[in-house]
Amino acid sequence: MVAQFPPGPGTAPLPRVPAAPRRTGYVVKACGLVAVAVLSGLVWYLARHKPAPPMPPPGTRAKEFSFAMAEGPVVSSNCAANSTGQVKKFFTDHPCQRLARALYNTAYGNDQVLVSVMVVTTADSSEAQQLKAIADRDGTGNINDLLKDGTAHIPSAPNKLSEGKYASKVTGNEVTIVLSEFYDGHSDDAVLGRVDNEALNLGSQLG
Repeated sequence: MVAQFPPGPGTAPLPRVPAAPRRTGYVVKACGLVAVAVLSGLVWYLARHKPAPPMPPPGTRAKEFSFAMAEGPVVSSNCAANSTGQVKKFFTDHPCQRLARALYNTAYGNDQVLVSVMVVTTADSSEAQQLKAIADRDGTGNINDLLKDGTAHIPSAPNKLSEGKYASKVTGNEVTIVLSEFYDGHSDDAVLGRVDNEALNLGSQLG
């Protein structure tokens, strides 16, 4: 028989060493959190440092009126034949190069406004300034609008645009002249003044 010996202290089973925990999942989660934090920081930075929208030039404001062409444009090279008074005499001595005229409709609330826009192209900027100086004075005549010379026939139009509001400006060798009046004949110079100021920019459509 083989002798049986109880296990001695040196023959006890070795303790099992626990396996190292898997860290892959934690690493992925940590990287994801870092990425979210970086992205959030970038979004916050861009939001705080977003360039401000460009400011409009000083003195400018949003347009108040919309204009729809009602007649024209009618183009001519004979300004003297389409004008009166001292303005006509000026054109006789200094023939223009081009005259463009048109009528526009706009509105202020429920009130309709008829606007005449006329653009004169002169020989040079000096003549343009002379023409404006003459036309701006009362009693010196003017260029005939399309209503006055009978070109346009618009129902319920004002009898005389020349009795309405007047405005003019010079751009290089061009003079833009604007006349405006309410259809129903009531008076509001402040409103018509604002209409004229915006209508002066319509001259570029007649070039």
